[in-house]
Amino acid sequence: MPPRPRAKPTYTLRLLSSGICRQPAPRIKEPPFSSKFSSLTYNQDTAKSDLTSYPSKRWLSELKARIGKCITFGCNREQAQFAAVLLRALTTEWRELVAGAQGYLTGGGRGLENQQVVWGEIDSFGHVNNANYIQYAQSARVNWITHFATVDLENRERWRELMIPKETGLILKSIKARYKFPMTYPDSISAYHKLRFQPSETDGSLVLDCIILSHRHQRVAATTEEDVVFYDYAIAKRTNIPSFALNKLRDVWRKQGEEMYRARARIAELVRSVEGLEKGTWDRKDAVEDLGGAGTNEFKRDAVTTEYPRAPLRTKRDELLIQSIKRHEDWAQSWAQSFAQRVAQTKQDDVKKEEVKLEEVKQEEAKTKEFRKDNSFTNALGRGIRSLF
Repeated sequence: MPPRPRAKPTYTLRLLSSGICRQPAPRIKEPPFSSKFSSLTYNQDTAKSDLTSYPSKRWLSELKARIGKCITFGCNREQAQFAAVLLRALTTEWRELVAGAQGYLTGGGRGLENQQVVWGEIDSFGHVNNANYIQYAQSARVNWITHFATVDLENRERWRELMIPKETGLILKSIKARYKFPMTYPDSISAYHKLRFQPSETDGSLVLDCIILSHRHQRVAATTEEDVVFYDYAIAKRTNIPSFALNKLRDVWRKQGEEMYRARARIAELVRSVEGLEKGTWDRKDAVEDLGGAGTNEFKRDAVTTEYPRAPLRTKRDELLIQSIKRHEDWAQSWAQSFAQRVAQTKQDDVKKEEVKLEEVKQEEAKTKEFRKDNSFTNALGRGIRSLF
């Protein structure tokens, strides 16, 4: 079996003044995913484009902050709807974009998804203990292997037997973790695996990269590097990759390249859309910030028609979102009108009630006066009769 560059690097002899020492051979910069099994072609021009270079590590938080700046500055109705569509896309697609931009495949039971961080995983320092990240990665690796049983139905049992000590199995040789930031409770995580190298017939092991994502912070919490070995329990020795697994693993390698290009193209598309939104709000020549007052500034902002690239952000979902926003605005407008009508009607009713009360008071006063007149006449008559006797 030829040695891997990662495991046993080749060496060259370098003649020095007093002897010979061993120096590592220079590494050749290989193009990403440039295998004969990949449908993506590679050239030097493509390597310099945005699709092959990983975007900024903080691209997600930066885009949210930029959209927030546009909203704070002031948007008209159309711009506000477009900003809502962008925020919805970032909220719903962040996981597949963050992982996919590095070549990780998500969904379909390929990893550990939506795993809750429980209180018992917190250590005395107040964050998730480092050992738990290893457990996340191991559980995700088992799910990554066993999910092939749902894809390759002919070899379903053989895929499942890879994770039990029977015939040919997978054994973890080594694992290395890198921690990005401490996670705390409460939180949820998702973990995914990918192949680092293209598998071949002579390989007896796989090098897997794992990414652990924090849902609360929407960023990478940790990464691991795992070396797993194919082991034949019948002869108690290492063995090569089984033939039934080789083709599927090669297909995964090809899909990783396609997913990387797709995710990075999507991120670039979102960046262009945010740039267009910025040019329509605070980054235009006649931009005037909305300070909350009514008048000239608001009129200018509404009068300006801006043109910015519209990204096809899952068209059906966005149309439904825009329709719901319009329905909400129409409902709010109709509610405001009905409320104003109710207030006016209430005022009219209050005026009528006051008039009725005033009329009743007048009638009571008139009755009192008549009663007093009648009573005074009766009293005078009584006094006259008493005087006769």
